Amino acid sequence: MSGPVQTRPLPGSPGRPPVAARLAARAAGGAVRVFLVLAALFWLLPTLGLLLSSFLSPTDLNREGWWQVLSAPSRLTAANYGDLLANETITRALISTVAITVPATLLVITLGAFAGYAFAWLEFPGRDWLFLLVVGLLVVPVQVALIPVSELFGSVGLFETTAGVVLFHTAFGLPFAVFLLRNFFAEIPRELLEAARLDGAGELRLFARVVLPLGAPAIASLGIFQFLWVWNDMLVALVFADSANPPVTVALQQQVRQFGNNIDVLAPGAFLSMVVPLLVFFAFQRQFVTGVMAGAVK
Repeated sequence: MSGPVQTRPLPGSPGRPPVAARLAARAAGGAVRVFLVLAALFWLLPTLGLLLSSFLSPTDLNREGWWQVLSAPSRLTAANYGDLLANETITRALISTVAITVPATLLVITLGAFAGYAFAWLEFPGRDWLFLLVVGLLVVPVQVALIPVSELFGSVGLFETTAGVVLFHTAFGLPFAVFLLRNFFAEIPRELLEAARLDGAGELRLFARVVLPLGAPAIASLGIFQFLWVWNDMLVALVFADSANPPVTVALQQQVRQFGNNIDVLAPGAFLSMVVPLLVFFAFQRQFVTGVMAGAVK
């Protein structure tokens, strides 16, 4: 008795797509990749232009522009960064920016994590209404609080101080932090927390040993958002920071106003102020993507 007859799918049959369809799919995929590469290069063009400008002398930059290095790379020089380090205003501004950004980020992460855990897993009167109030604070614009907070800081001696700027950024960063971390912590399986409690873990130990490790992606995402917002801020720093020792965004703006075309300081200063947030983002990009994707799935 003969075996079953083997048949091959005809061209265009449901078992295998036609050759033309496969070629079209590959061509479309290649076109998408080329488009994405070109879009990334176009997006990075201003950053590349600023980087090359920071290595050109003011004379060469004003004469031809930064693209001249493509034909004459020998014109690149590091003298501008020497001038930047010799500029006491810029160096003090960078130190002031770090002194504002790091505490404001750590405070928001710490307070937001405690509050997020409380709203997610602790029972207390008015919890849901209080959480709705915190969520409502997300829509309050910064500009609305500038005048009343200025009067408050002036009465308590915090106006034009680093502590005042840190407190302002912390206050306006907390609503988003609480909202983000509460929603993330609420998705932790209740059985896991109950098992830890049965093993004798108190709330503080449960928070430190179970909740924080599981919430690390969301905390990293929050830290990146807060760091970028505070580091790049100019409005709050312009109003509340010490005018004699401002952050780098205000210091660079003052350099433009006072000296006009001192590009040998402005270009490297602007690039340095921009590259720090980029380094922070790329250093924690894996945790950032994990936190965003986890929030999207949940």
